[in-house]
Amino acid sequence: MTNRISWVQEEIEGLKSAGLYNRIRTLSSPQGAWLVVDGKRVLNFCSNNYLGLANHPQVVAAAKQALDQYGAGPGAVRTIAGTMDLHLELERRLAAFKGVEAAITFQSGFCANLATIQALIGKEDVIFSDELNHASIIDGCRLSGAPIIRFAHANPADLERVIRENQGKYRRALAITDGVFSMDGDIAKLPEIVRAAKEHGAITMVDDAHASGVLGRNGRGTVDHFDLHGQVDIQVGTLSKAIGVLGGYVAGSRTLIDYLIHRGRPILFSTSHPPAVTAACMEAFDILLEEPEIIDKLWENTRFFKKGLEDLGFNTGISQTPITPVIVGDGALAMKLSDRFFEEGVFAQALAFPTVPRGKARVRTIVMATHTQKDLDAALRAFERVGKELGII
Repeated sequence: MTNRISWVQEEIEGLKSAGLYNRIRTLSSPQGAWLVVDGKRVLNFCSNNYLGLANHPQVVAAAKQALDQYGAGPGAVRTIAGTMDLHLELERRLAAFKGVEAAITFQSGFCANLATIQALIGKEDVIFSDELNHASIIDGCRLSGAPIIRFAHANPADLERVIRENQGKYRRALAITDGVFSMDGDIAKLPEIVRAAKEHGAITMVDDAHASGVLGRNGRGTVDHFDLHGQVDIQVGTLSKAIGVLGGYVAGSRTLIDYLIHRGRPILFSTSHPPAVTAACMEAFDILLEEPEIIDKLWENTRFFKKGLEDLGFNTGISQTPITPVIVGDGALAMKLSDRFFEEGVFAQALAFPTVPRGKARVRTIVMATHTQKDLDAALRAFERVGKELGII
């Protein structure tokens, strides 16, 4: 019998021969500053659990309580029989936290972007998208069927240029950007982007996946960081990174949220959050409000570790946040670097094409609020040993 997908194995063999095959490691411990990975205890520098909330005792306790009270699953999509009072309470708290009229939760941040862009924008419209936006934004734009016009990364002047060049060619326009870019760790020039979009009547949308819980007062994100309340039409966020649990959300006007309830396909066709997840998310937001010092600790650790890497001579690119890449260029070298770090007791994964552009492979590091000074010192010593061994520094 002919194997019609034999080419897939050939592609995999090509990845292996190029040193780019990713052997996914397995965790057998809770998320934290230290992990048990493939049976080995290692320092964790590649989790999105910025604040350590994924294993926070209060978050875990809230999940257990909801499990006992509501059961394991919601049993339906939101619009049929899957909306629980927990879901509505989480969304009320989200809206208050973000300083907007309303919010709606999705199964993931990826789903939030897919649902929102596709629901609001169609073939008669146009999308202006930062060239380094996240894959979920890219896929949401493609699903909309609208022309996608990229502007140079974090370049409001180029956004202004492409908007002017395309005036009169569309019904509605959407200008969209990440708040914090997940591969380079830099922050969008949001005030200038919002200004350019508003001048030309474009809808503004920011994906704050890596800014939620990290930037702004109590982790409210880039809109709060830049004091742009009321000026950004659509805010997307995640519940699975600094919040430490699972899911995504969209925050904005009541009209926007009502529309997404009726037109957001993951709301209509996919089961809602389990009660334990929803309750854990609420507890995480309570901790953000009650213990803002954990965000201060995250930034203290970030500044120390970033400076340590730079002093050693590593290329950390344009990072401004706890996402700090160690850029080495060659994909195979990045994979080898990651493997050697693991042997030295540091878990930091390599990222190569197509996750990042060709020639910009890196090991991406993310510090956590729960790392101690001793942890950071140990990691820097490992980075120094391996970096010198491989001729990177």
